[in-house]
Order: sequence, then structure tokens, then C-alpha cells
Amino acid sequence: MTALNIERAVAVIGSGAMGAGIAQVAAVAGYTVRLYDTRPEAVAKAISDIAAALNKLVVKERMSAIDCAAAIARLHAAVTLPEVADAGLVVEAIVENLGAKRALFAQLEGMVGDDCILATNTSSISVTAIAAGLRLPGRVAGMHFFNPVPLMALCEVVSGLATEAGAAQTVFDTAAAWGKNPVHAKSTPGFIVNRVARPFYAEGWRLLNEQAADAATIDAVMREAGGFRMGPFELMDLIGHDVNFSVTQSVFNAYFQDPRFTPSVLQQEMVNAGFLGRKAGQGFYRYGDGAAAPQAQAEAPQPKPEYVSYTIEQGAASHAVGGVVVDALAARLRAAGIEITHRKTPETIRPVGAHDDAPAFHCNGAAIYLTDGRSATQRARDNHHADTVLFDLALDYGSAKRIAIARADQCSDAAFNAVVGLLQAAGFVVTRLDDVAGLAVMRTVAMLANEAADAVNQGVCSAAAADIAMQKGVNYPRGPLAWADAVGIEHIVRVLANLAGGYGEDRYRVSPLLRRKQATGGRFHE
Repeated sequence: MTALNIERAVAVIGSGAMGAGIAQVAAVAGYTVRLYDTRPEAVAKAISDIAAALNKLVVKERMSAIDCAAAIARLHAAVTLPEVADAGLVVEAIVENLGAKRALFAQLEGMVGDDCILATNTSSISVTAIAAGLRLPGRVAGMHFFNPVPLMALCEVVSGLATEAGAAQTVFDTAAAWGKNPVHAKSTPGFIVNRVARPFYAEGWRLLNEQAADAATIDAVMREAGGFRMGPFELMDLIGHDVNFSVTQSVFNAYFQDPRFTPSVLQQEMVNAGFLGRKAGQGFYRYGDGAAAPQAQAEAPQPKPEYVSYTIEQGAASHAVGGVVVDALAARLRAAGIEITHRKTPETIRPVGAHDDAPAFHCNGAAIYLTDGRSATQRARDNHHADTVLFDLALDYGSAKRIAIARADQCSDAAFNAVVGLLQAAGFVVTRLDDVAGLAVMRTVAMLANEAADAVNQGVCSAAAADIAMQKGVNYPRGPLAWADAVGIEHIVRVLANLAGGYGEDRYRVSPLLRRKQATGGRFHE
């Protein structure tokens, strides 16, 4: 461990929510903290608020009274900036403005010792740019915490082009000593989290724009099937649409208008209307007394079909494409007492020129497939099977409350209702999405995995760091690359390739690293 010596003081510049949170975790970890702000009254309020928060932990028996008093005693208000001169680490948490940050670090260079590390809590500005022009740019690193700092476990440790490896490692080890889960990242737009998370919002907007379902229904599918704590629209309401739209624009422009990060016109309209979310009392949902929560779509009850079969292709390699996921759904059906006839499909009965049509379930004439990035209508045409229904990905089919499905335009009502009845008999709330390619959870997970793979491929972070960042920074139920491993990288590539072909957009281009993993049969995590 090369964490900052406990005898050295930590200075925090800026006493807003982020600065106060950083000061709190450092003090609780045993470090003397000097908190500075250009407004002394703001520092006094921050220290008072920290003391109140720690005393609440004592009341809840999550902290001892002795430890609480000791942590509060380690917090000191710095009335003037030179009072931080003895610090071994300075963490800047001021306004998100490059000029302001550069000016602050230029001042600090003339005050602190040459061995003092200068860290920036920036969420979007290049660490390379912040350090440029300093006498010792190698000691500048990003130390990006997430709000609220005392509760969120992640800390992105960001290295600019000039950042020395020793400085980055000290910041990493210090964050770990403060009880955080640090990850190393290279200074590129969005770092890890704000880059990799873009598809979670972007695919939600695409689904809404294509009228797959309303916002409440998409949110419910992402929560109750995908296992996310919040769906994209309720999360954007919480963040604030102005903030979320601004970050999306920033990443889009920083990557020179890469179509993968294209902002949504619909979100721009939300911002123009002032429908910013919780803070405005209205976003996709209304907030305040008496505000009724909209209900997600669910299919009416249907009878259980009399006969169900589970078909696999001849040969293990073909079955491996999506087979693990389909097997998981089959296990849920069997656990519900549904008898399934298991058979293999001889090559002789597969329509000439048809796409692989297994693994699949069959009931009352319906063919039921895991989505592969084509619409159900296209798949029905490709397979010469009009009564085609697709089902979406779920985090855990054994415990998922809801499942999303889509029917081909050619599909009969009788066949579709049989599929609904089958899934309802297994205990699912069944939600029908309009026939959009990739459905909701699958296309979102595929795009998250694609972006994470590109970040790894471009040296921004390791595969482990990408997954830790998304789980600890935004509470994803599983790291995107671990999810790709679980679904099967070949299937993820197929989904993305079909989306790219269907839309004709570079937005869905497949990461070269995913292609490499597919070619070798490799995984991101062994």
C-alpha cells in the first residue's frame, strides 16, 4: 500500500455536496482534513452538516460515539488558502470549469510542497488539460467520487498524459484506505462510468421514440426483468434531464459527434419544456402530494397451452448461441410444473435458406425465440414461420417478476395468446412491447457491453475495472462484460450486428474486442 501517510493532512477545496462528502470520508478514515471554500460560512455549514450526519450514524448504532467525536475533531476550517500548505493531498471539488481549476492548481503549486499530490474531482474535464502548464504536472490525478460520497463506493482514479504512475497509485491506495472501491482509468471523455452508461439512457430514448412502449412500461421492464434498481426514465428524472442531457452532449462533442453518443431530440424537448424531473415536480412522472404513479402495461390473463416443446439444433456449437439463456427460461417453466417435451430438430425439416431457428419453444403453433437483434417480423420472414414471438433478456429468469415479449406482425392472436398464457403460468407478469429490434433489456445490455469492451480495447481501463465501475458507480446488477460472458459473447455480437444491419447506423458497430473474443471463444472473466 502506498496510501497517503496518515500523519499528513488532506485538504479539500470546495465545500459543496461533493467537497463535504470527500471531507467526511477522509476524516472518518483517520485523516486530518482542512476544508476550504471562498465562502467561510459555507465551510462552517458543511462541517456542521457532517457532524449531524455522523451523529445520526451513532443513533443508528452504525458508528460509535467515540469514533464520531474523533472524526469531527479532525475536521478543520481553512479560512485562507495558504492554510492548506502542509497537506500531502489536495482534492479539488470546485465548479466544473477548466479555467477555474487551472487557476486554483497554479495557486496551490506555489503553496504546497513538491511531494503533495493534487487531485481533481472533475467528472467531465480532461485531467491532462487541467495539469497542462503546471510546473509538476505529473502529480495531478483525477479522484472522481460519486454523489453522495459517503454512500457511493466507487472512486475513478484518472491518469492524464503527464500523471506519474506513483501519484496515481497513491491516490488509488488512499481511496481504498478511505473505504472506497477505486478503479484506474485513462483521461478520456466520460472516463469509465459517464461513457459506458450512455447506452442505458440512449436505448431507452430509442425505444420510446419508436413507440415500443411508454416510459413507465420500459422502466418496469428494466427493473423487474433486467434487475436494474431504476429504469432509464425514472433515473433521468432523479438526475435531472438538464444535467443528463448536458453530460450526453458533452460526451458526444468530446468524441467528435460519434453517432454512438447522439443525444435525444425527445430529451431536448423535455429540457425546453422545463420538465426536468423531480426537482421541477415533473419529468416523465409527476412528483408531489397526490401524484399518481402510471401503471406499466401487462397482458390480460390467458390460459396455459396444452403442449410445449423445447427444440435445439443438432450440434452443441449452434445450441450455444443463446442456448444458455433459453435453458434458464426452460428451467423456470419446469419449476412451475409445466411439462416440456425436449427434442432436437433434424436438419431435414429446417426450411431451405432459413436462419438458425433453434433453440426455441413451441406451443399452439407459436415459435418462441430469444431476441437476437432482429424484429419478430423480420425473424418470422427469415424463418418462414408467421407465428413468431420473441422474448427479452432477464437478469435471472428464476426470480424475474416480469418478462417482455414482442409478436411478429404476421403472428395470429391465438398463437400470441398461447405464449402469453405459457409465461403467465410460470409466474411472469407479461409485458408486450411493440416489435422493436432487440427488445429492451437485450439491446441495452448488448450496447453497454459493447461500450465497455471499446473502453477496454482503447486502454481506458481493464475489464475488471469496467465492471466494478458500473456496479459500484451506478449500481448496475451485473458488470456489462460479466453480463456478456453470461449471455454468450457470440450472441451479444449477433444482436449488435443485427441492430447495425437493421438500422443501417454506425451507432451499433461491434467493438473489435468483442469480435476478437467471439473468434477465439474467449471470455472477459475466466
